[in-house]
Amino acid sequence: MEKNRETPGLRRELQSRHLSMIAIGGSIGTGLFLASGATVASAGPGGALLAYGVVGLMVYFLMTSLGEMAAYMPVSGSFQVYGSNFVDPAFGFALGWNYWYSWAVTIAVELAAASIIMHYWFPVTPGWIWSALFLGIIVALNYFSVKGFGEAEYWCSLLKVITIIIFIVLGLLMIVGIMTAPTLRGIHPGLAVFTMNGSSFVGGIPAFISVSMIVGFAFQGTELIGVAAGEADNPKATIPRAVRQIFWRILMFYMLSILVIGMILPYNDPSLLKNGMEDVGASPFTLVFQRAGLAFAASLINAAILSAVLSTGNSGMYASTRMLYTMAHNGMAPKAFGKLSKSGVPRNALYVTTAIAGLCFLTSLFNNNDVYLWLLNSAGMTGFIAWLGIAVCHYRFRKGLVAQGIELQSLPYRALWFPLGPIFAFSLCMLIMLGQDYAAFTSTKIDWNGIVATYLGIPLFVLFWLGYKYKHRTRVVPLSDIDYQGGRLMAEVQE
Repeated sequence: MEKNRETPGLRRELQSRHLSMIAIGGSIGTGLFLASGATVASAGPGGALLAYGVVGLMVYFLMTSLGEMAAYMPVSGSFQVYGSNFVDPAFGFALGWNYWYSWAVTIAVELAAASIIMHYWFPVTPGWIWSALFLGIIVALNYFSVKGFGEAEYWCSLLKVITIIIFIVLGLLMIVGIMTAPTLRGIHPGLAVFTMNGSSFVGGIPAFISVSMIVGFAFQGTELIGVAAGEADNPKATIPRAVRQIFWRILMFYMLSILVIGMILPYNDPSLLKNGMEDVGASPFTLVFQRAGLAFAASLINAAILSAVLSTGNSGMYASTRMLYTMAHNGMAPKAFGKLSKSGVPRNALYVTTAIAGLCFLTSLFNNNDVYLWLLNSAGMTGFIAWLGIAVCHYRFRKGLVAQGIELQSLPYRALWFPLGPIFAFSLCMLIMLGQDYAAFTSTKIDWNGIVATYLGIPLFVLFWLGYKYKHRTRVVPLSDIDYQGGRLMAEVQE
């Protein structure tokens, strides 16, 4: 269906290279550059590496599930549309609002981290000044056009990739002894550090489950290709290509980075982020260069980390505004959020998301580390709920195709290992979500603040789901009644 060029609408201006870098840009940020220190400190290098491997496998299945649905039905705000079409309109309503909140809070997390990073260079400047400045930059990048956002994200993400490659190469040179590095009580970097105190695993299963939430937060953003599908050029070709390439690149970056950190920095290093953090020196990436005596390089790494953090916030602003826009068009959010500028940007949705992201200003009122970790836990849980929703949607999507006699060969991209993939992803998501902070309930003094920060997303999701269901009397969509053709037409209208 040809659209009048003067009519405001979402523009399919994101190319394959944009989609690839958006997926990388959305996932590589605070979770890897800052919070990875917490995983090594809490579970040991072996436990952290195992957590990244297991959660990474789950993300692979989720990516293939999402890729199959997004290539077949490339619409903006995909999770909300898929949840409504394949499961229940009430489920889609709750999933959409959960995902919007997840990224709105993640923006606050990234901006809180940015103020901490700036403290490295300007220790006396209040953090809220930097938060306000960087929030303004992110809003400006999303204000004018999706192509501008895509280009900015492409180059920022490219800088992330280059930074991680340099870090891995230099770290490996330190481990094999080509580059000198200070010893720790006579122990040189390598397996001796990785297995310090006789084990590379610390805290057992409880620690593994606990850090899995942080690891999951580090991977969150890979699903952005589903949101961007509504503005992708030739989505039937670009989305499958992005799914095939991106996951393995991200997994390689994460696993090799954690391996390097675990072989250079002992898990009980007091500088690692665990119980406190006063400056960006706690980033394991920065610490590795400091230990190598490369102070100047460490400063450059800090700048690259800052760019990575802002890039993730930029991706989060894009994802949350598009989700709010889609819900407004589907009658699940105020209509004002569905209005577009002449350049095809939902600016009203941008404004309200910016207001929520203003939570970052709390870092100027309270201890930076406390607020950062509270927001990190909150965003991590809501992100897992979104992933759980993807698994449910894909299971119903594929079952509905079979029930209606639609040939699977007609799919532009077909996920492997069905139904094992979505079932495994659903089960692991549920385990990590429910077991995240169970120790808080068994201790003599219950930490209610920690419990609320960790589990708040679950009752809110259920409340939104059941509340919408009760008000609109919705029901689970029978497999035989799933409207695949209507969804395809919706995607064509956006082209």
